[in-house]
Amino acid sequence: MDVVAISRQSLDLPRWPQFDDREKAALLRALEQSGWWRFDGHEVSEFEKEFAGYHGARRALAVTSGTHALELALQVVGVGPGTEVIVPAFTFISSSQAAQRLGAVAVPVDVDPVTYCMDVPAAEAAITERTRAIMPVHMAGLLAGIDALGKLSDDSGVPLVHDAAHAHGAQWRGLRLGELASIATYSFQNGKLMTAGEGGAVTFSDAQEYEAAFLRHSCGRPRADRAYRHEVSGSNFRMNEFSASVLRVQLARLDEQIDIRERRWPVLADLLARIPGVLPQGSDEGCTRNPHYMAMFRVPGITAERRQTLVDEMVARGVPAFAAFRAIYRTSAFWEAAAPAEDVESIARRCPNVEAITNDCIWLHHRALLGTEEQMSAIAEVVSDVVGNTVASS
Repeated sequence: MDVVAISRQSLDLPRWPQFDDREKAALLRALEQSGWWRFDGHEVSEFEKEFAGYHGARRALAVTSGTHALELALQVVGVGPGTEVIVPAFTFISSSQAAQRLGAVAVPVDVDPVTYCMDVPAAEAAITERTRAIMPVHMAGLLAGIDALGKLSDDSGVPLVHDAAHAHGAQWRGLRLGELASIATYSFQNGKLMTAGEGGAVTFSDAQEYEAAFLRHSCGRPRADRAYRHEVSGSNFRMNEFSASVLRVQLARLDEQIDIRERRWPVLADLLARIPGVLPQGSDEGCTRNPHYMAMFRVPGITAERRQTLVDEMVARGVPAFAAFRAIYRTSAFWEAAAPAEDVESIARRCPNVEAITNDCIWLHHRALLGTEEQMSAIAEVVSDVVGNTVASS
């Protein structure tokens, strides 16, 4: 057996996705019911009730992906051609593309260097008469500054649309996102905190917004329509019954997994902080429950190329490591449609924290935090060894 195989075996971190006979039984239940789409079966509608209840929301709408969830939520609050959406520049590209697919300009703003979440003063400075939504991304499960963002939304009249793709089950001062009177969107893609391979959801506190979203997610067609009366423009974002059946089980196991990760992250973060040159993601006292979608840390001063070398070595030694997101304005996709009237470097100058984080940040998949305390020590040992080698050779 080669060295790489030995290191993978010795670390032996939990696998992802996790499933057992409950998911198998749920799939069989969906298979044997009267129909396999949401209007004939029960799984989607039951999942929506359970997901809304778990997050303290009035309603939830299950959709085909987290990206579609964002697009639908933005459309409901009036985003379209000629409008703008404020997004953090450090995020997965779906955050900006959802706005751009609607013809709106995505306006990137800087993030906090400690939490990696949207910088509220930067968001405030970006508001114009065309702004229709502010989209905080709750990076790695850490809720962005909800108090300051809520005040900004109230003062400006611009609604918040929470990109909670990383934040299933998160709480702010004991409140769930559904209790905060804003729309929130979630992803169930294969790597997320609960998954059916793909899928997404939108939670609502306002019944009219929910009804508007329901209509648009089903090609603009009313529920009981039999005459093809498509009342508004929409698309087919409906979730299928099989995905919903799996997600109902995934939701049932989520709290236990969050509890484990909340115990493991302080252990790992403390060990990482002791490594010269390593800076773990910080926290915010307002976030009283963090599901820890990622274990994130920075190695300030290294280049993106060195960072990739470090990540590759960690992966070879059994740690599920990834280079962090590229700044959205440094991707070709961002400039393809509905781009702001700025160039890359002008945006970069007002996003200095993103410029640094996009080069030196690394994240570990949340399955690592489902391991034992001994495995947290083993992960830290790998990081210490690899970072020491990488920094020494830079």
